[in-house]
Amino acid sequence: MSDIPAREARVYMQAGRRLPVTLVRGKGTRVWDDGGAEYLDFVAGIAVVALGHADPALAEVIAEQARTLVTVSNLFYTQPQVALAELLVQHSALDRVFFVNSGAEANEGAIKLARKWGGLHRNGAYEIISTHNSFHGRTMGSVSATGTARYRDPFGPPLPGFVFVDFDDVGAIEAATNERTVAVLLEPIQGEGGINVPADDYLRRVRAWCDAQHLLLILDEVQTGMGRTGTLWAYEQSGAEPDIMTSAKGLGGGVPIGAVLAKEHAAMFEPGDHGNTFGGNPLATAAGLHVLRRLTEGGVLAHARARGEQLAQRLRGLEDRHAVVRGVRGRGLLRGLELHREIAPQVVAAGLGHGVLLNAVRPDVVRMMPPLTLTAEEVDAGVDRLEAALVEAEQA
Repeated sequence: MSDIPAREARVYMQAGRRLPVTLVRGKGTRVWDDGGAEYLDFVAGIAVVALGHADPALAEVIAEQARTLVTVSNLFYTQPQVALAELLVQHSALDRVFFVNSGAEANEGAIKLARKWGGLHRNGAYEIISTHNSFHGRTMGSVSATGTARYRDPFGPPLPGFVFVDFDDVGAIEAATNERTVAVLLEPIQGEGGINVPADDYLRRVRAWCDAQHLLLILDEVQTGMGRTGTLWAYEQSGAEPDIMTSAKGLGGGVPIGAVLAKEHAAMFEPGDHGNTFGGNPLATAAGLHVLRRLTEGGVLAHARARGEQLAQRLRGLEDRHAVVRGVRGRGLLRGLELHREIAPQVVAAGLGHGVLLNAVRPDVVRMMPPLTLTAEEVDAGVDRLEAALVEAEQA
């Protein structure tokens, strides 16, 4: 056993629960621990490692940019930042971009855009309608917008101005709208909430309501974007375009980067309104530019759609063979296995012994979000290992 857990316990703030494994190397969908054991990684940094671990071309881009210019300051122009912003605008329905370092920061920026817009265009309106079981980040603004009390409550009064309604309930949004409302903030699919997929017409109906009431629609695509659900952005499958959208996770292929995208009418930032030290630095934006080009110019998205359908089909087979399996949720390569019993953490723990990394997003939901580049053979092997872990957890 590695001494890393004991060393960490002496010096690191224990803000999360780790599985008892120290990972030291990765390649594609596979990672290895410090004892030499190999695992299929169906977590991928929580939907971050879009092109797989140690992708040679991405590694070369990062190395070359590190040899050239890692960071300067947003007091100056840099080439990769502008090139990535141009490509994001080209491949989305949005018009302008602001770079940050994470999904939480992206959602903070979206909140500020909406509030400024409300001040100028909706008589000072500032309230944002969010949903129960949503997740938008851990900073004070983004956690205040998160509809999960256990993330908000330990830190005192949240930032005011957020109203929570049930997900996939347009009537609840309509009932919650008043003169203080400025925007509706939604995940196209609730990720941390349990891979909750709304009705096909949900986002279109919310979009229509926002248009009728002169509200902004903000879509948090931090987890669902960058090809995770089979298209570059999940909103493309809904027929509803956002006014503001956030991205992160897979955008850098593992390098920390986030982005706030907005249509022209909602792109409210002026000099002095917002900023950060590291956001949009040359290293991160060069990585993001490479990842986005690979997704939009190659066959990665089509491959991810095919592997997502294969994964869903294999998971539905578990439902046929195991009474404890309630169903399969999700789209593309964001999938959840719903269980009749709250044994998802035990399934994840057992998965280590069978060589697969999984995530218990809820006590009764096992989440899978492997690299978009995994092979058909790896899908089959991963589900086989998951099934072995499921049997072990059932019998424990």
